[in-house]
This record gives sequence, structure tokens and C-alpha cells, in this order.
Amino acid sequence: MATISSQNPLTSTPFPKSEYDGRQQRVLEAVALAGLDALVVTSRNHLQYLTGYDGNGVYYAPFPLILMPGHAPTYVVREYDVETVRAESCIDEIVSYSYRRDFAKVCADVFRRHGLQNKRVGFQLGCWDLAPADVSALQAELPNLKMSDATQAVTSVVAVKSDLELEVMRDAMRITDLAVRTFQSSLQEGVTELEMEKILVAAIQSGAGKAGSGITLPHTTILFGERTKLPHGVPTPNSINKDEPAFLEVAGSKHGYSAWLVRCAVLGRHPETESLHALAEEVIDAVVAAAIPGATTGTVDAAGRKVLNRSGRQRVFRQRTGYQTGLSNARGDLSLEPGAEDTLKSGMTFHIPNILCSESGYLFGTGAHILVTERGAELLSDTPNKLYRA
Repeated sequence: MATISSQNPLTSTPFPKSEYDGRQQRVLEAVALAGLDALVVTSRNHLQYLTGYDGNGVYYAPFPLILMPGHAPTYVVREYDVETVRAESCIDEIVSYSYRRDFAKVCADVFRRHGLQNKRVGFQLGCWDLAPADVSALQAELPNLKMSDATQAVTSVVAVKSDLELEVMRDAMRITDLAVRTFQSSLQEGVTELEMEKILVAAIQSGAGKAGSGITLPHTTILFGERTKLPHGVPTPNSINKDEPAFLEVAGSKHGYSAWLVRCAVLGRHPETESLHALAEEVIDAVVAAAIPGATTGTVDAAGRKVLNRSGRQRVFRQRTGYQTGLSNARGDLSLEPGAEDTLKSGMTFHIPNILCSESGYLFGTGAHILVTERGAELLSDTPNKLYRA
């Protein structure tokens, strides 16, 4: 087991170290409220949130960040990735393991060093990046360790954005809006989905310099005509013809913070999808109005479903209403869905993609990306959620 504990002059993180220190402290407060002695963070998104390192190495095995009161954070990572973790994170104490089979033993040694071998420790059991085999192996090394599910300990903190994070989110949304405007102005008969994707990428590359470093366009769903019936479909050489619908879901990103948006269009006329869009606009208005501090994620979801129920077309909606945004989105994050009981707080951001499914299978609609404030929900996008007619 190798321990690295030195300041690294090459360290470069998107935010100052004080920002990460504050995040770690808020998570520790949540850990204390849960009655835990320590927390093991393994979700890639949450690792990036707490350290600055984007977690690229976790595909191999977990890179647990161990947080406990009175101790500096300890990062357990694969030996191969140590130098990158040191350069891209704010963590000083890094412990390495060589191979996947060594993970549990090395991690257990760290637990013993911190006196945690028989304590109550929280794990992110409801997130990706931690396999059941990892948990079993660690429990075998530490049979007296009391494991608890602490998925929400980090989620509850991550959901509320700091001023610095909101600044980054606004920059990301400017990139998204640029992509939407480019999509709308470039929609003409004969253009293919792949060609449209290249057009959007070129526009983002051209405009990225104005938004600073860390700008990307990590996700685009571009579908034309009959292919709008495919959820999460990827662009193909399929071209759009007159009187066909066009679907766009796109996310501009800065430093990993993604600002998603759904915008649709019709080239000419297409009554079936046009009626879907009109209903989706009503739903979005109701959901945005309901997204206030103190409301629950379930009641916000219900506000949109009431509109659908009144329309008599409730079966056109087949998914959740929305989800927490920021550093991408992951399993375990806040979700606007039936029965959800998380409370909205000022500073939270959500993507609300109201994609409806017509009787013949077209997926079409609109969306909003909101910031919850004390005055209600603020729309982050400058592009109207109205149907674009090309």
C-alpha cells in the first residue's frame, strides 16, 4: 500500500480548493445527521463534485473517497491513475492499489488505520460504480464493519448549487441555446441527422472561446420523420422531408456541468405531433409553476400529470417528469416522479423534458431547464419552448 501526501504544483481543478472544502464539510454534516461515523463515496459524479477529478479511472474498479470527521479525506485509487488524480483533484492523501483483486484489502487497511473496522460506515449502495462484489469483498475483510446505505448523504448536498456552480451552469446553457438556434436555422428539406449533428458541433466549436475552457457538446439526440419514434436514438444518414417532424435533445456542458434541453420542430405541417407539442407546452407551464422551495419532487410531478388527466390523454406520457442536473445526471439523484418525497430547495436545478408519445408512436414535445429560487422557478434557457416551424 502506497500513501502519497504532498502538495502538487500541477493541480488544476475547475474551482478553488475552498469550494471543494465547503462541499466536503456539508457532506460530513449530512453524514453526522445520518448517525454515521464515515462515508465512502464511489459515484463518479459525486467524486468529481467533491474532488475535481472526473473519475475516468473508475471503469476498472472503485475509487473510494473516504470522508470522516477529524481526518483529511483519503482517496483510494488504482496505482496507474495516481498522477492524474493528484493533478486533477484537490485531495492530498492518496492511497493506491495495483489490481482489482487488491482493492478490498487496501481499502480495509485504510479503514483500520482510521479505526473504522467496527464502526457504522455509509456506502452509496444506490449509485453506479460500486458492484455487489466490491461490497462483499470489503465486508469479508472487515466482518465487524456496519455498512449502511448513504446514497442520499451526498445527493442532498450536490443538488443545491453554489454561486460558482450556477455561473458554470449558465455558461453551459448558453452553449445549449446556441445549439438549439443553430438547429432551427439549419433545418431544411434534405438535411440528414448526421449532417445536422456536424453543423451543431461546428457552431459550438466556433462559439466555445467566448464561454471559456471546459466547453463540450457531450450529447445530441437528433431524429427526423419516422425516426422520432425512437427514444434515445442516435443520428443516422436519415434526411428530413417536407411535412415531417424533427426532434432535438441537446446538452451543452462546461467542466462536466450539463444543461439539457428538448426542442422540437416541424418542416411544413404535421398535425399529429403539433397537437402533442401544444399539450406538452401546457404541462411544462404547470410543472414550472409548481417548482417552488418546500414543494416535494412528487408534487411537482403531479402538477404536470393533472394537466394530462384533464386533457384525457394521460397515456401519452410514459416517463418521469424530470431530474436533478449539474455534473451530468446519475442513478440516485433527485427525480421528479410519482410518490417522490425529496424537498425542493433554492439553488436546485432540474431538467424537465416533457416528451409525449402519440397514438402512432411519435415522440415529441418540449422542455424546460429550471433553477429553483425563493421567487419560484427561473428558466435558464433563452430559447422559447414553442414549436418551431421551418
